[in-house]
Amino acid sequence: MADPLSSTTPLLRLSSGTFAGTLNAGVEVFRTIPYALPPVGERRFEPPVPVPAGDARHDATQPGATAPQRTRAVPGLDVVPLIGTGWREGDDYLTLDLYRPAVRAAPCPIMVFIHGGGFVVGAKDAPVQDGATFARDGVIHVALNYRLGVDGFLPIPGVPTNLGLRDMIAGLRWVREQAAAFGGDAGNITVFGESAGAMAIADLVTSPLAEGLFRRAIIQSGHGAMTRDIAVARRLVTKLAGLLKVAPDRAGFAGVAPGETLDAVEAVSAPTMRLDLRDGEGREPVFGISRFIPVHGDDVLPRAPLDALKDGAGAGIDVLIGSNAEEMNLYFVPAGVLPKVNRLLAWAILRKSQPRAWRVLKAYGLGREPAGRVLVRALSDLVFRWPARRFAEQHRGRTWMYEFDWRSPRYDGALGAGHGMELPFVFDSLATATGAQGLCGEAPPQALADRIHATWVRFATDGTLPWPEFTRDARHVHQLAADRTIEEPVMPAARFLP
Repeated sequence: MADPLSSTTPLLRLSSGTFAGTLNAGVEVFRTIPYALPPVGERRFEPPVPVPAGDARHDATQPGATAPQRTRAVPGLDVVPLIGTGWREGDDYLTLDLYRPAVRAAPCPIMVFIHGGGFVVGAKDAPVQDGATFARDGVIHVALNYRLGVDGFLPIPGVPTNLGLRDMIAGLRWVREQAAAFGGDAGNITVFGESAGAMAIADLVTSPLAEGLFRRAIIQSGHGAMTRDIAVARRLVTKLAGLLKVAPDRAGFAGVAPGETLDAVEAVSAPTMRLDLRDGEGREPVFGISRFIPVHGDDVLPRAPLDALKDGAGAGIDVLIGSNAEEMNLYFVPAGVLPKVNRLLAWAILRKSQPRAWRVLKAYGLGREPAGRVLVRALSDLVFRWPARRFAEQHRGRTWMYEFDWRSPRYDGALGAGHGMELPFVFDSLATATGAQGLCGEAPPQALADRIHATWVRFATDGTLPWPEFTRDARHVHQLAADRTIEEPVMPAARFLP
């Protein structure tokens, strides 16, 4: 444990006690600070409970526990930098890490990062998400854990819905309330995240429970279209209860320890599992990527986020939203699936989520190009790119869009600008994703990381960006690798989505 009496040990004095951290290269780091009590016992299926005031001293030098999860290897790719080391067991995992400049002249802008992982894996401290780079540049960086899977995103009868989102809201409320104590500007909070974390942030932009908790949002490979009606999501409750051999209610699931649900989570997540989560129009909003997502129709998300945006929800929040040019490559290329996809398999894959699968595939070039390439291009639009554009169009506040199009050389260049590729550039943490099994290959461009990271810092600091806003009349999208702004073309997917 760091010695809290040492003159070189940074101390953070909060309402819940004093936390002893570490100091390195002008950045103070405090790890595993609780923002809510452990979600165990009677609190397991309840909204997060704030940590009471206290004056005890705490070690804040260790990474601490994570939400129960099970990670899988990806052929030829080191995933630890992207999602962390997996489940570190322990009850007290509703915690956050805080990075701040050791020397602060005035209250600093605050950036709060929400990690991705399909709402079933991930952690606040995955190596690629090194908040020290933001603190180095004058920003206080906070990253938090939240409940995952069954405990966080399963609408069990008798249990408050969207517990994972409620955790994030509690963490953001903690940040706002404690900002003065740790040297941050409570009026200048930017929340940002990637993948599932970005989906969650897009939802929170419209949530009445998150109103006033942040000023800006950066949504990386996310949008507000990945939520389900509670009635549809209850089909997942029934399926899981059957696999676990428990009643599909609070008492049934409470009788199964969180770690003991992981086999069932893996089973329902398998693409071969028969589980229909399509809505009334025959669409599955997540395209099979994750069974666990937020639901709408409760007090957290009273309406589907895109509908709420139309009526002005989140209009006071500045939004930067975007996606990568070849998102779905990450899901098909490392596994070696892409060359094996023929016309029929492409249709079968897309048909599970999109009722007009043949028409979509033909619009994207089926019959003129290899089926696998067509499927991946169509899914990149349907799952990420097009819904992000819809979010931008519906948002009534200031909005900017980007597309990250730098192509990784991994897998003989086939990985390209896949899902997650922007993360080491945003965090200026290329060293964590470089090498024979790194996401970015052997020599990713540091100059691009310098530029993108500085852009994120600038937006969080004063809400400005070096390209025009996205509006319905001027649909400007900035290409980050190419460093140019284009007028967004109409995508074939637009013909098949409302």
